[in-house]
Amino acid sequence: MSGMTRPRPRLAAAAVTAAAAALVLTGCSSSGSSAGGDGQIGFVTAKGSNISTAEAGHRQDAPDIGGTTLEGTPARLSDYRGKVVVMNVWGSWCGPCRSEADDLQRVWEKYKDQGVQFLGINTRDTEIKNAVRFEQEKGVTFPSIYDPAGAELLKFPKGSLNSQSIPTTLVIDREGRLAARAVGGQTDDALESMLRPIVAEQQK
Repeated sequence: MSGMTRPRPRLAAAAVTAAAAALVLTGCSSSGSSAGGDGQIGFVTAKGSNISTAEAGHRQDAPDIGGTTLEGTPARLSDYRGKVVVMNVWGSWCGPCRSEADDLQRVWEKYKDQGVQFLGINTRDTEIKNAVRFEQEKGVTFPSIYDPAGAELLKFPKGSLNSQSIPTTLVIDREGRLAARAVGGQTDDALESMLRPIVAEQQK
C-alpha cells in the first residue's frame, strides 16, 4: 500500500551503531559489576556502588600481563610484586578516561612513596601517538602498557575484567591478587576509598 512506510535498514543500523558508541564512550557497560558477588573471583559489590572488593581469603591471582610501555620500555605486572598495584584500563578516545586522568595522577603522586605502583593499560588506540599525546596533555607520569588489540586484557579471569567496560580500575594486592575493582570513571576520593584498606594490610 502506498500509504505504508517500511523500516529503513540503514537508519536502524545507524541507531544501533550510535547506541553502541554511546555505551563505550560513557563507560557504562556493567557486565561483571552488578550488585552482589562475582563468585569466581571473590568480588562483592555494595548496592548502588560501582566499586567491588574481595576479602583477602577470597582473592584470585591476577595474570602476569606485560608488554611495551608507551615510552618503549618493557613492563610486566610481576615487576611490582610486593607493592600494591593500581591498574587502570584506558583509551585516549574515551571521555570518562579523560575526566579521571587528573584524579589518577593525584592519587599516584600521593601514594607512590607508600609501596604503591600505578600501571595503565592503553587499549583500542590504533595510533600510539594519540595515547602519548593524551598522557602529555593530562600530565600522567605512571607507565602504561600499549595493548591496542586488548590481548593482555583477555588474560584476566572470567568476571574480573570486561574489556568493553572502559575505564576500569583494578587494585592488586602485594601478593599479586585481585583485591578491588571500579568500573567507569572515578574521582580521587573514590580511588582512595578502594586503595587505602589494601595499602593498610600487613605485608606478609
